[in-house]
Amino acid sequence: MASDPIHQFVVEPIFPLPPIADMDFSFTNASAYMMLTMAVAAGFMIFAGRKASLVPGRMQLVAELAYRNIETMIVSSTGREGMRFFPLVFSLFSFILVANMIGMVPYAFTVTAQIIVTAALALLVFATVTLYGLFRHGFRFFRLFLPQGMPGYLAPVIVPIEVISYFSRPISHSVRLFAVMLAGHVTLKVFSGFVVDLSGLGPLGVVAALAPMTMAVGITALELLMSAIQAYVFTMLTCMYLNDAIHPSH
Repeated sequence: MASDPIHQFVVEPIFPLPPIADMDFSFTNASAYMMLTMAVAAGFMIFAGRKASLVPGRMQLVAELAYRNIETMIVSSTGREGMRFFPLVFSLFSFILVANMIGMVPYAFTVTAQIIVTAALALLVFATVTLYGLFRHGFRFFRLFLPQGMPGYLAPVIVPIEVISYFSRPISHSVRLFAVMLAGHVTLKVFSGFVVDLSGLGPLGVVAALAPMTMAVGITALELLMSAIQAYVFTMLTCMYLNDAIHPSH
């Protein structure tokens, strides 16, 4: 079990509950870590802003930088009108970033390495974009599938491509985050396993373990970087998709 790189992603019940209509509603380790993620993200923002001052402290400065960066990202992608989606975008960024960072703690569970979690987040964005676009623009929202200035005779070719591309967004949006976190943690687990196995072979094994240990340290640093980058990428794509709902003809 210790050397199995996949075991860290197994969803296990903590408080088993009887199934309802063949569906399992047990409270699992994934549920616990999602609640922990929300508690940490919300707790940090509440704690950072509890004593707001003109000259910010370290935590207030981090919170303000996060707020400003997300605000800049939204405005640059969608204009000021997109700020109505700030709570959604900021919540997604905070959840993914904190979940990724918690997953870097040894023996912790990485919820963003579960496709069901990333798919739920991606479908939330997809549903928000689609419903808001239809609510605001009505049938004019479908101009999104006919790029502005495109010759009419190309419509039979371009429109199906645009439709397929649009409905494929939740797949690419979710799989990107899931695959990066899954692959990174598996690779880190494999090299860490090499270190443990080689160290048990005596002095020569300890020397040989230096190579995978160096790789494990390097991968850990890369994983920390990717944890932040993937949160940023997911949020940036969310802003780009929201722009389609606000300005479908662009």
